[in-house]
Amino acid sequence: MTEAINTPFEIEIAATGQRIAVGASQTALAALQAAGFDIPMSCEQGVCGTCLTGVKGGVPDHRDHFLTDAERAANDAFTPCCSRSQTPVLIVDV
Repeated sequence: MTEAINTPFEIEIAATGQRIAVGASQTALAALQAAGFDIPMSCEQGVCGTCLTGVKGGVPDHRDHFLTDAERAANDAFTPCCSRSQTPVLIVDV
């Protein structure tokens, strides 16, 4: 298995338009928390689904073990503890 490449991206908050940078060595969850968002979390490995967050735009890079293939294909939620974005901006509903 090849190691996933972590490309920096931005998270846009759907309700406000606020943009939060997510660095290559940072999780989306850590970036959201640093910006003051209280995202529930537990395992931080994409197994439990506690941090599941709605997606309004962009394409998540699903790296979790929680969502089914059909849920991943819908691209309307992602786990920010381990998943990233395939697009430069991921619009989320927090």
